[in-house]
Amino acid sequence: MKKTLLSTMVAAALLGSLALSASAQNIAIVNGKAVPKTRIDALVQQVTQSGRPVTPEIEGQIKEEVIAREIFMQEAQKRGLEASDSFKLQMDLARQTLLIRELFADYQKANPVTDADMQAEYDKFVAANGGKEYKASHILVATEAEAKAIIAQLKKGGNFAAIAKKSSTDKGSGAKGGDLDWANPSSYVKEFTEGLLKLKKGQTTDTAVKSQFGYHIIRLDDERQAQLPKFEEVKPEIAKQMSQQKLVEFQQSLRAAAKVE
Repeated sequence: MKKTLLSTMVAAALLGSLALSASAQNIAIVNGKAVPKTRIDALVQQVTQSGRPVTPEIEGQIKEEVIAREIFMQEAQKRGLEASDSFKLQMDLARQTLLIRELFADYQKANPVTDADMQAEYDKFVAANGGKEYKASHILVATEAEAKAIIAQLKKGGNFAAIAKKSSTDKGSGAKGGDLDWANPSSYVKEFTEGLLKLKKGQTTDTAVKSQFGYHIIRLDDERQAQLPKFEEVKPEIAKQMSQQKLVEFQQSLRAAAKVE
């Protein structure tokens, strides 16, 4: 008799602990249906990934949102909306979106951008942008006659910045007195670069430089060794760009290999 009573008490205690464990995994019971805590965990993860801190207040709001969703979902099910063609189509599209997202995440996980990849990309950037950079100003006009008139005006002591503001068709630099700021010479069109590199510091072109944009009167204001960011400073951006490029190439390879009739 005592042994039977003891067994019953142990069983009751075990069932009680299991009930508590199950209850701890649910945040609420809505109309008799348990709402699992994993739904809150998923939304908390989304908020965290967006960079926002999850405060107790935010967590409380998330809990209320999860409960509200359960209430609304139950009502939609009660009305038979799960069987509607519209719902089925949207579910199919959502399934595609989520599955494709998982595919891309899986590819990026299996094909990470290595430090060696990033260093090689940085080295290419340095090779293309190293050396000297120049601080130039220019006045851009539509005709050679206008350019000659401005050059004559400058030789008589005309103010370069004032003329640029008044006459340059390049409104961006014109508003700044013709200032193009610091740049690698390769960033300009070929004709402009060639004209710029012939100048000494403080010198202005004697004849206008013709390009596809019109006629340039160029002044070289200063020159210096290129000020390039260090590898560690741009490493996150390089990783992001290279990862995106690898993903684009993966997408293109799948598209090229697919048989589409």
